[in-house]
Amino acid sequence: MRPRIGITTSLEGDEQRLDLRYVHAVDRAGGLPIPVALVGAGAAEELESALDALVVVGGPGVVDGLIAPLAPELAPVSDRRRHADARILQAFVTAGRPVLGICYGMQLANALRGGTIYGDVERQLAGSMPHSHQRGATTHEVSVLPDTHLRRILGTGTVVVPTHHLQAVAAVGSGLRVSATAPDGVIEAVESIDGAFIGVQFHPERMGDEMAPLFRHLVAAAARAAGRGTAA
Repeated sequence: MRPRIGITTSLEGDEQRLDLRYVHAVDRAGGLPIPVALVGAGAAEELESALDALVVVGGPGVVDGLIAPLAPELAPVSDRRRHADARILQAFVTAGRPVLGICYGMQLANALRGGTIYGDVERQLAGSMPHSHQRGATTHEVSVLPDTHLRRILGTGTVVVPTHHLQAVAAVGSGLRVSATAPDGVIEAVESIDGAFIGVQFHPERMGDEMAPLFRHLVAAAARAAGRGTAA
């Protein structure tokens, strides 16, 4: 049986929606993609126990840990999604199970650990370049730091990533460390010391084979944690 990888969703009205690029990335890596229902506090721990790893996907503006207002182009996440995402993420972190946080997912995980978030990094961090396609950015280089889990996973010190974020991590939360930065110093990835949590500011599900090792690592970690085989 393939490791069961939960994937959070976006929320539009009363509809949960899931970008198929996340599904395909997990499937190609050998995991069994399972959309995560928005559940209440009592069900989050039970849902966590039914899964082997979690992907927290991109989303609207993170409102936890803000040190300044959100960018005007960025709508805040709804309370309904925010609470549901926080519950399932916290359940996985408490259990020490593998998690991949992408963009919003990385920022939310950082904020839940007491870290802080720029609401509009370009306007709130001196010297920051545009990091959003909404402001004309396209791609930029990211330096992956030596002696990090992310460096070992990707096997390279430099990657070129799509530019899709208005927010960014300001201060790193407890138990996390920086694992990649942009040329202007903006934090592009964080990770837990034990490597159970990997967070990236960019969108690996849009980068094809170049970021396949990131998803294969998640599936392999899920398989080890659950004692399952993997088809990766």
